Amino acid sequence: MAIAQKPIRSLVAAMTPEELFTTALGLGQQWRVVECRFEGEPKRLELRLEHVRGQHFACPQCGTLCGVHDTIERRWRHLNFFQYRCELVAKVPRTWCRKDGVHQVQAPWAREGSGFTLMMEALMMLLSAEMPVDAMADLLDEHDTRLWRVLMHYVEQAHAKSDWSAVRRIAVDETSARRGHRYVTNVLNAENSSLLLMVEGRSAEALGAFAKALGEHGGDPSQIEAIAMDMSPAYVMGATEHFPHARIVFDKFHLMVLAGQALDEVRRELQREGADLKGALWSLRGNAWNLNEERQEQRKNLCRQYTKLGRAISLRETLQAIYASSDRQVAEAELDWWCGWAARSRLSSFRNLARTVRQHWDGILAYFDTQLTSAAIEAVNGIIQLAKRMARGFKNFVYFRTAAYHRAGKLKLAVPTIT
Repeated sequence: MAIAQKPIRSLVAAMTPEELFTTALGLGQQWRVVECRFEGEPKRLELRLEHVRGQHFACPQCGTLCGVHDTIERRWRHLNFFQYRCELVAKVPRTWCRKDGVHQVQAPWAREGSGFTLMMEALMMLLSAEMPVDAMADLLDEHDTRLWRVLMHYVEQAHAKSDWSAVRRIAVDETSARRGHRYVTNVLNAENSSLLLMVEGRSAEALGAFAKALGEHGGDPSQIEAIAMDMSPAYVMGATEHFPHARIVFDKFHLMVLAGQALDEVRRELQREGADLKGALWSLRGNAWNLNEERQEQRKNLCRQYTKLGRAISLRETLQAIYASSDRQVAEAELDWWCGWAARSRLSSFRNLARTVRQHWDGILAYFDTQLTSAAIEAVNGIIQLAKRMARGFKNFVYFRTAAYHRAGKLKLAVPTIT
């Protein structure tokens, strides 16, 4: 082993620093490092590159090998040299082509207009999957705006190339973007839980934007078979207008949220009437099997003491039990009976809920045929909100959308590999 290593050590020892960095950067035959500067305060390493005299370069337009017309100096941030900042400086040739005129040659170590080497961008994308951009900017000693440009390039490129031709079932929901009731609409592929599109607002036009984007990604609105959503009139209008062949499925979790709100209203009415329900909030909310024994006992005692509360909880739990049915006809009959019970319950909040169920009858029953819910999009919204909290908010919608696609879009990013 020692015999094999000796020639390598001798070869490295015989190299100048310029030759060593030329080899380490993998510059090929057309480029070389001509000067190394380690200076400044704080210290930084600057590597000056030049093209080899007499070399011809391919025209960026037609690919014809052309001579050098002139050069323009450019600078790129590279991976750190140990703990020191490293930058590459090169006079990049411009070729003169008989057909296409004068054009600048693309440097093989960087993307056009980036200001970073491909290796540096690869590191940025690796870090961005695990940490907020603000923290990454501090770590790399770069302005976050420059990092966002890199992130946006790779994410938007991958998103634009996404193929949606196989998308058949989608889920639509809203999530908060910023304080002050600023919302965005997320459209999710319900079959693989990938975020397809994020648009500002929560209007009917959000689904119009998705219908347009679907065509740009190899799909067609007619291919969408089912759309899971809440009972937002705007989303219903958008789905009806832009996806006339799709079946609207009202999310069962949304309906159960409405049932929980109806129960809360009964609890508040009892408190206004003088009922002693102090400390009982979390015993009355949610499912009994998620409560400890003490809270379960408290719930039973309160239901015996206040019959209105007992009826309200029974109505909520019965509605939940109906969703356990796997047969559409059985579920329809049970839901019809439940609406009659709620209408006769003398509980105004549940009477209103029964009317809501009647008004959205087909969409609610569509769940029993499709088993489609918005559960996946709620999980994706959680990922997006976590990213927003980690970044302490976003300066604009484009940053928010970029982070959402990066973390929840399941994109195939064409990121350089660090070798």
